[in-house]
Amino acid sequence: MEFGSLTVHAIAEELGDRIKTARLNANLTQKALAKKGGVSLKAITNAEKGKSTLESVIAILIALDMTEQLNLFIPKQEISPVQLIELKGKERKRATSPSKHTTQNKDIPKW
Repeated sequence: MEFGSLTVHAIAEELGDRIKTARLNANLTQKALAKKGGVSLKAITNAEKGKSTLESVIAILIALDMTEQLNLFIPKQEISPVQLIELKGKERKRATSPSKHTTQNKDIPKW
């Protein structure tokens, strides 16, 4: 499924459906998954409706043994070599405003 054209609500509902399917594939009731994940039954029902907190979703994924999916969900981002040179080895903590960035770095290509 392509998420780019969907609304936030539609994406949340789709993810909730996927959590429900994973729970059913694991042959767990909502109550059993809640106990296994250390979350409330309400947290499970909310997650399956697409109305959950990030912490609850993570707890549910741990309980379903699906934490490897988190690397696909939000892959680790690497800093570009150009940014690394600009920062002189320091870790980036903030983003710059677009106008400031473009005026300071006119000759640096954007990645």
